[in-house]
Amino acid sequence: MTTRRGATLLTPWGDDDLEVLVRNNTPEMMTHPGGPESPEQVRARHERYLRIVAAGEDRMFRIDHGDTAGVGAIGCWRTDEEGEAALEAGWAVQTAWQGSGIATDALRLLVAEARSTFDRAELFAYPAVDNIASNAVCRSVGFEKLGERDDEYPPGNPMRLAMWRFSLRR
Repeated sequence: MTTRRGATLLTPWGDDDLEVLVRNNTPEMMTHPGGPESPEQVRARHERYLRIVAAGEDRMFRIDHGDTAGVGAIGCWRTDEEGEAALEAGWAVQTAWQGSGIATDALRLLVAEARSTFDRAELFAYPAVDNIASNAVCRSVGFEKLGERDDEYPPGNPMRLAMWRFSLRR
C-alpha cells in the first residue's frame, strides 16, 4: 500500500531500493548509529527490508518526495516494551532533504499505517539524545518523551537514547 501526505509518499520497500541505503550510508547520515556500514552490511540490510515486506508482518517503506524517489527510509516493527507488545519506529532522511518536514510527514504516515494495520497500542522511537532533528520529529508528531536510557546500536556502539511513546489508541 502506498500512502501520501502532501508531497511525501511512502512506498513499500522494493528490489530497486538498495540505492536508497547506499545514499543513506554516509558519515553524516550514520553519525548516531556508529558510522557507515560496509557494502556487505548495506546489502544485508536491504535483503532484511525485502524480507520484512514479503512477510507482511512488519513495515518498511521508501520515502519519496514530489518527483524524487528514495529521499529516505522509514519503518516499524513489532517489539516488546517492558513486557508489553508494542511497535518500534525508525527512519532516515538524506542530508539534502533534512529540515524540510519530510521526516515529520513520513512519521505521521507511518503512525496512520500502524493504527490501521497493527493491533498494538503503542509505537516507540529511540533516537540518540544528541540527534536534535529526530527528537524534534517525535515531538512534532505528538510522541511523549518518557526519559532516556543507555543502549547499544549496533551492538558494541554505546548510545544514550531518548525514549518516545505514541499511543495508537484513538
